[in-house]
Amino acid sequence: MHPKDGIAEDRVRRVFRAKGKLNTPGLVSHVTQRAAGKEPLFLEDPDYLYMLVLLKEISQRYALKIYAFCLMGNHLHLLLSPQAGNLYDAMRDLFSRYAMWFNKKYERKGHLFAGPYRQAVCLDDGYLLAASLYVHLSPVKARAVAVPEEYRWSSVSVYCEEGAAPSFVDATFLLGILSERHAEARDVYRDLLHCTAKLEMAGVFEQEDIIERVRSALVSLFPPLFKRMARRNHAAKATGKNLLSMEALEDRIENLREGRVSRPETKPAKKYLIEQLIARGYKRGEIAQRLCISRKTVYNLLKTKK
Repeated sequence: MHPKDGIAEDRVRRVFRAKGKLNTPGLVSHVTQRAAGKEPLFLEDPDYLYMLVLLKEISQRYALKIYAFCLMGNHLHLLLSPQAGNLYDAMRDLFSRYAMWFNKKYERKGHLFAGPYRQAVCLDDGYLLAASLYVHLSPVKARAVAVPEEYRWSSVSVYCEEGAAPSFVDATFLLGILSERHAEARDVYRDLLHCTAKLEMAGVFEQEDIIERVRSALVSLFPPLFKRMARRNHAAKATGKNLLSMEALEDRIENLREGRVSRPETKPAKKYLIEQLIARGYKRGEIAQRLCISRKTVYNLLKTKK
């Protein structure tokens, strides 16, 4: 197997996390949650409204920035970032309170949700953009509406409608990735949304790397836009850490594994990649396997001074 193929497979397995979630302040995450079995999460309008009330309250209480959301009949999507290391607590509060309310209202017992929420981290602007487009297109993919703007229970209006009502959703961060001029960014986002709607898309619960696939398709269609976003990389900078884009990290790992790093630079290069992987939540053993080095080497390199 070619090293890059192994890296790609590893990335796919790590797209959505049910365990070992990252709690880094400023880290943008795509959070998904679904109902247990074929049970619904929302049966009527007041159910959707109560979830939105809770989401607004939780975002204020835990200082979460909400960038996008979509509530579907049996699952939901959130794009958000914690400003403190409290994502676990915030999501536990949100989902437990809704489950208690829903069970009481409909006189039901048992688990409402299928299990722990899942998290996909958005470490570069291209992935973040693709995730937001996917979130807003979920109702179209499910054939609930013909166009995303028709769906009531998502944040799409904040991105596409001029003069949209004030909301707890912060669209300025994501739109700012597209253009510094708000009106122009809105037009670009709307065009991207309609373009992405033409792509074949599976569900994130069936195909975990679907957003990366959407991102790759958009890169091929709009290369100048994605090159510009890669240079700026607002999503990574929001964490306060110097995180490489996924492509840049993969390229450096491949170069290292294939021996294309000169000998005097090997140790610093390995240490840098180890730190990048740790920032993404990889454990020492996983890092050793990915870089084809021993665990002891990983620990020793981390001890070395810069």
